[in-house]
Amino acid sequence: MELLFLGTCAGAPSRERNVTAIALTLSDNNSGGYWLFDCGEGTQHQMMRSPLKPGKLEKIFITHLHGDHIFGLPGLLTSRSMGGVSSPLTLYGPPGIKAFVETTLTLSASYVTFPLEIIEIAAGEVCDDGQMRVTAWPMSHVIECYGFRIEQHDKPGPLDAERLKADGIPAGSWFQQLKRGETVMLQDGREVCGRDYLGPSIKGKSLAIFGDTAPTPLASELAANVDVMVHETTLEAAMAEKANGRGHSTTVQAATAAREAGARRLIATHFSARYGYADCEKLLAECREIFPATELARDFAVFTV
Repeated sequence: MELLFLGTCAGAPSRERNVTAIALTLSDNNSGGYWLFDCGEGTQHQMMRSPLKPGKLEKIFITHLHGDHIFGLPGLLTSRSMGGVSSPLTLYGPPGIKAFVETTLTLSASYVTFPLEIIEIAAGEVCDDGQMRVTAWPMSHVIECYGFRIEQHDKPGPLDAERLKADGIPAGSWFQQLKRGETVMLQDGREVCGRDYLGPSIKGKSLAIFGDTAPTPLASELAANVDVMVHETTLEAAMAEKANGRGHSTTVQAATAAREAGARRLIATHFSARYGYADCEKLLAECREIFPATELARDFAVFTV
């Protein structure tokens, strides 16, 4: 899996950065699909400058209804439709997301021609497609806001072909069933259970994508032991009072949350428009004093999970 940052700015875009949107590509998905987390104004323009194709977009997760996280939705949805995409799309977001999309489309005399399902979420499990499970966690923001924990299900271990051969089990199309741990009946009448020939399972990847938030004790549960934690870092450490008063976090607070959660890596994003890329080096330094395994997102940066 890979994270592609389409926008890393908070509140309003700057000359260097667009507002929030993050794509998660699913390398294990045979369709080559991807998911989008938030969709700030101009997201579809950013997508045009990336390898992402609208037809491969499968799900959109919205953390909250502030404009810098949702104003790109109507344009993206209608352009996807005008481009002739017929594949279904599911949109998840807090209460109000359905009214926002439907009202915007109605008042602008717009529509979509592909199946669009809009699901309003609460804390808890959002979806589980058998490969990936997503749960929502409430954030500490000025409006209802969620963070998402994305967990890949463990994969079956490798099939021990040498042991199968030693037991006189011939190769054949049933190997695919055995790899899935299923039981098959051979032509000679023997029943073979795939689980008996599988190595140890391979642990799936996990990541946490936070919505806008001031420090919250739930961060340690949301991001517990994840491979990658994506957390907003709106302001520098000296501006904690201003950041927290508006439901945001500083560099030190984001890094502390990562350390306390036992995350393996932290990717900081959602920087105030006051910071240019040169200024972000100071933000990175403040994070790394607390959590050395910190990286700063830039627009179009790609991180492997």
